[in-house]
Amino acid sequence: MASIFSRIVAGEIPCHKVWEDDHHLAFLDINPWVEGHTLVIPKREHDYLFDMDDDAYAQLHLAAKQVAALLKAKLGCKRVCTMVIGYEVPHVHIHLLPTNRITEFANPAEFQMKNKPDLAALAKRLSS
Repeated sequence: MASIFSRIVAGEIPCHKVWEDDHHLAFLDINPWVEGHTLVIPKREHDYLFDMDDDAYAQLHLAAKQVAALLKAKLGCKRVCTMVIGYEVPHVHIHLLPTNRITEFANPAEFQMKNKPDLAALAKRLSS
């Protein structure tokens, strides 16, 4: 079954498109975290970012870079932050979040683990 994003690409579901090329589409998130919250997707459905081949992965990030520049120019924000979560929709997408300060979309304390692991042990486990 096609993802909701594939259905948007096919024109079956409308979107508020802000940018497009032959292989990517950028549109406003319908549940924005900040004004201008935009999703950049490959038109070809991929379920998981790190399963993409290197060229498709690089091209998606270059597309996101173009859209971020557009958002920054049009909205006059200081930065465009990015986030890739990977669970909400089984179709790779990059969130672009225009901001002037981090507190506009998130409390950094909310991203911290309550019980911190032994970092030295974890690094050893991951690097061996």
